[in-house]
Amino acid sequence: MKSSVLPSRCGVGFKPEHFASIIETHQPVGFFEVHAENYMGEGGPPHAQLGRLREDYALSIHGVGLSIGSMQPLDKEHLKRLKTVCYRYQPESFSEHLAWSTHDTVFLNDLLPLPYTGETLQRVSDHIDEVQHVLNRQMLLENPATYLLFEESTLEETEFLRELVQRTGCGLLLDVNNVFVSSTNHNLDPRDYLSRFPVHSVREIHLSGHSQTVDDNGMPLLIDSHDTPVKDPVWALYAELLGRTGPVASLVEWDNDVPDWSILRAEAEAAGVLLEQAAQRHVA
Repeated sequence: MKSSVLPSRCGVGFKPEHFASIIETHQPVGFFEVHAENYMGEGGPPHAQLGRLREDYALSIHGVGLSIGSMQPLDKEHLKRLKTVCYRYQPESFSEHLAWSTHDTVFLNDLLPLPYTGETLQRVSDHIDEVQHVLNRQMLLENPATYLLFEESTLEETEFLRELVQRTGCGLLLDVNNVFVSSTNHNLDPRDYLSRFPVHSVREIHLSGHSQTVDDNGMPLLIDSHDTPVKDPVWALYAELLGRTGPVASLVEWDNDVPDWSILRAEAEAAGVLLEQAAQRHVA
């Protein structure tokens, strides 16, 4: 099974509107990440652009439609198309979300949370095993941003993820913004969460912005909106995390209200500074 081998640098999510700016000159990023579902067609501009980028940069493919946590069997046709994309581009990494998004024949177009129980653990483990067998590559699983907790959960999220790694050999994608969003929404300490996270299995880190509103009780409610720069508390958590892990491949996500390329590149360069500092500390 092929392991995830992204360079320990900062990458960005590729947006077609940035293509012309990106290819003008070699960019100071370690890799580009794309959503698999945007490249499941046969050809056209999406493949022409991604093929050009693949000539010069490492690639991470990030899935949003497998519905790993679904109570139903995985969609075999979707998995087949995903295999075709991975075969075509041979990415350094493939990842998905610890979430579900399908029910019967309905696709809900959202990443919905799961109760963390023994039954869920077995189902998700089986699905991960199937994906890794079909793709013949390690899958990274991303911790979710959540807005509710399940009373029936018998495992903490970090314990659930640790057990998945042990059972399946998958890796983890640690989204620091998701940690901050979820912790704030549930009135928990994000540093306490990270202290229990199985960081030895982290192969990629995500950073992004979020928006803030209030719930029905007037309490802060954060939304994982991916439409702003990375917020200061998330940068602080990221820097502290790198102090434990050393440099790890990191990605800046910006999927809505996408800015000019220069702004997104600057976010990646800011992460790159922290990665270089982490590398120096670990060498020393």
